[in-house]
Amino acid sequence: MNVSTDAEPVTIIAIGAGNRTNKYLEYAARHPERLKLAGVVEINEIRRRTTAERFGLEPERCFTDYDSFFENPLPADAVLIATPENEHFEPCMKAIEAGYDVLLEKPIAQTLSECCRIEEAARRKGVIVGVCHVLRYHPYFIRIKEIVDSGELGEIISISHLVAVGLDRTTHGFVRGMWRREEITNPMLISKCCHDIDFLLWLTEARCRKLSSFGSLRWFRAENAPAQSAARCIDCSVEKQCPYSAVDLYYNRRDWISNFDIPAGATLDEVILRELRSGDYGRCVFRCDNDVVDHQIVSMEMDNDVTISFSMDAFTLGDQRETHIRLTHGEIDGDERTLRVRKFRGGEERVYDFSGLLEKPFHAGADLLLIEDFVDTLSRREHRFRTAIANSVESHRICFEAERSRLTGQTVTLEER
Repeated sequence: MNVSTDAEPVTIIAIGAGNRTNKYLEYAARHPERLKLAGVVEINEIRRRTTAERFGLEPERCFTDYDSFFENPLPADAVLIATPENEHFEPCMKAIEAGYDVLLEKPIAQTLSECCRIEEAARRKGVIVGVCHVLRYHPYFIRIKEIVDSGELGEIISISHLVAVGLDRTTHGFVRGMWRREEITNPMLISKCCHDIDFLLWLTEARCRKLSSFGSLRWFRAENAPAQSAARCIDCSVEKQCPYSAVDLYYNRRDWISNFDIPAGATLDEVILRELRSGDYGRCVFRCDNDVVDHQIVSMEMDNDVTISFSMDAFTLGDQRETHIRLTHGEIDGDERTLRVRKFRGGEERVYDFSGLLEKPFHAGADLLLIEDFVDTLSRREHRFRTAIANSVESHRICFEAERSRLTGQTVTLEER
């Protein structure tokens, strides 16, 4: 609604104040001269209050729901939307119609039609809609892109790309947690892997011409529950031998607990135990209401004849992406820790060590670089945001079509949009 310049900070309204919003707003905390939080919309009282206190927001700048906010909108340059996936489309459309620029957490929406409608509305209103595809801002993936674009290894022939989701992330988010059911979020490929498809499109600079996909919910189903197991891990006689134990994950190891809100007067132990006894995160992984796949493969043929083999798998101890790019004069392979570049002629080999980035917060700084790019775009309209909606829709289209292929068993041909 307002257009800032380099002389004054960009102002932004946060709709949703969960984990991702907190990561992105770290940029505002570090660079208040460039980005200022002008309001927050959050149904969860603890998160709303915490955000308001962190950024000194008056009560009139805090809203419990986005309908109330859009009835009484605050002056600001942009809106950051990081709500649950089934509440991306409506607030995004309302923000566009109100004239705000938008930064939208991935995935864009729950259907391809909704994604396209957001793109069309942004074009019609002349506003910017950026999508939070952070891989384009991560040092490791940027280096891969730089090497490919340099031409030193010739042209890409094929790519193999694996997303190792990892057991802990899978059981927390995609079996017990928020992303467990397609109807309340999206198919697994959209929710978890649209980042990766976006990266592959960025890397090849080509359009997908044809694809096929296979996968299923193979393991986390009631019929696979061990004998004598219980509905809740805390009551289970086989919990101490189970690799999917919620007691071990949350109480013993204290992993994946950042979204456990602690009310005033309560302790973290109390919150975890309450969750184990009665919350979603205490359930046996074989007795949840999940329906998203736990493994899936996609084969893609691009319009420049590059072929891509993509795989998502939950059953790994690792939680990383592995990429092997085969080019006409060499190859690149890496696992986010190490990146190896080899030339066919002369035996030349280079190894880049990225292991020091693994423990660095904010996706090794990529979250903050994304926000900085968005701020630069709003401050200087000639600056182009790296992951604008027009680019992002195509990655989502591929994910939705891959799901159609998986369900029908058919190879899908993608016509030009």
